[in-house]
Amino acid sequence: MQWGNKQINEAAAVCAAQFPAIGLIWWIRGQLGDDYAYAGAYGAFALFALACLLAVAPLVLPVLGLLHAAVQVLPAELLAHRAARRARGPVWAWHLGLTAALGVAWAALALLLWDWPFSTTAPLFAALGLFPVLGLGWLRRGARGFWGIWLPALFASVGLFLLVFVGGVLATVAGIVEEYEPPVLSAAQVTGVWRGDDGAVLSLGTGGRAELTALPAEPEPGSVDPNAESPFAVCDATGTWRLDDKGGHDPYANGSGGRAGVVVRLDGDCGRETYWRIGGTESAPELFVPFGDPDAPDVRILIRD
Repeated sequence: MQWGNKQINEAAAVCAAQFPAIGLIWWIRGQLGDDYAYAGAYGAFALFALACLLAVAPLVLPVLGLLHAAVQVLPAELLAHRAARRARGPVWAWHLGLTAALGVAWAALALLLWDWPFSTTAPLFAALGLFPVLGLGWLRRGARGFWGIWLPALFASVGLFLLVFVGGVLATVAGIVEEYEPPVLSAAQVTGVWRGDDGAVLSLGTGGRAELTALPAEPEPGSVDPNAESPFAVCDATGTWRLDDKGGHDPYANGSGGRAGVVVRLDGDCGRETYWRIGGTESAPELFVPFGDPDAPDVRILIRD
């Protein structure tokens, strides 16, 4: 089997059709989880970014569709024709199975290269090829020109997007999907060792004492170069800590009530008092601080040992 322009167009179109709905699912999932937002400006920035993505979608989606078709759908179709000739069976069934298998193979590669969780990426990558295969089966029933390929893909894309949107709204109204709420932790649950990127360690002792290793902290005014890559101080120090379960000292409350957190006050002259907000879940709590520009913060996260 050889791939002509028509076959490539068809595969790219059906692959591109699903990406707006996938993007909306990803966005909804982000809204239901901890987005680490800390100011109204961040929410406005997120909406602005979403609007920009929608504006450039007509330019980006064909490229994404072509890339997806080239790495999964078209190679699986080639293998399906060969398998159908040798082992019999309908080509479309082989195409579905081999597309899913190729998705699993890409998930395995992502696990090796980037340590992506295989249990999540394998079913996701496998599922990404199923809709395009079914779409190709319908699209190839008749002879079609360029617009006869891309207009149905456009209508299908809008339909899938609206289906996900309406489903998300109904699930939220019905209480099936609930808005994210940060966990409520006691002082005993907060006590212990928390670790972050670049060797950052925060040890919260039972007596209110804290030990820090390579830990980001709010810098003293004027102590950090505005052009520096890191808008925070990095401290090896000792200090004290206390739990603020009401969020009364949250510096980013923005007049709407703060999030509970841990106030860490350092001894010495490295950094100053830093408010580590509580996030994550009850089973996997996190402490985080957004540093720098409210519209594009550098979020540092600590995970409990």
